[in-house]
Amino acid sequence: MIALSLAGLALTLAILWANLRPWWKGNREMKMLRPFGTGALLGVVSTMCIGGILGWLAAGSGRLANAVGGKATGAVTGQESAAAVAAGRLGTLTPEGAVIVFLITVGTALAWREAGKQDKKRIAGGAWCGAVLCATAGVAGALTWVPSLLNAAGTTLRATAEGAGLL
Repeated sequence: MIALSLAGLALTLAILWANLRPWWKGNREMKMLRPFGTGALLGVVSTMCIGGILGWLAAGSGRLANAVGGKATGAVTGQESAAAVAAGRLGTLTPEGAVIVFLITVGTALAWREAGKQDKKRIAGGAWCGAVLCATAGVAGALTWVPSLLNAAGTTLRATAEGAGLL
């Protein structure tokens, strides 16, 4: 995972704000957060992937956030804010946890196909924010329980499929 710059963080927080603002100004129904949350979940779990498409996208989103954020803050303020933010990283996946991440990816892809134009933007914004913010020590530290949950869910799925008497 690439170190996130202060400018990349600023860009990501602007995207977060743009996605959460309509919900906050509206009647704050939880269902309004579903598209953004779906994307954010995919973004978060993609940071645990050491390879594959999700790992590549997670790493690329950090690089893109730094580049675009640097140009945007430079254009607005005259200062690019390239200083790095304290880096963080979520844990690793077991093979069983990887199956759960695969299923989350399939679910997100299906939600994307059924979504309208506005909800597609919210899914993409959520995936961006989830992946980029997990590169910070604060967010990664707050979500240290996620890899264990995914790995445990995968282990339970495997045990059930192997007939461990859970059903």
